[in-house]
Amino acid sequence: MRYYRFEVVIEKEAEDEGYFAWSPNLPGCVSQGTTVEEAKRRMREAVTQHLTTLQERGEAIPQSERRVHVEELTVGLPA
Repeated sequence: MRYYRFEVVIEKEAEDEGYFAWSPNLPGCVSQGTTVEEAKRRMREAVTQHLTTLQERGEAIPQSERRVHVEELTVGLPA
């Protein structure tokens, strides 16, 4: 078995209670869920299906290029 690693972004839906998940390395491979955990689980399923399809078609599986870095910043402003 070969393992692949991909960055996944999970964003809060603007007009919905759920979350939207996508990967910058796999255009068009997206998912969603009502919780972050559900979005992650469904995205794992979507990525697995996406990679299986690429493999069946004999297409290359893109490798992660670490294009995404997400970090939380705290910024203070004078009151």
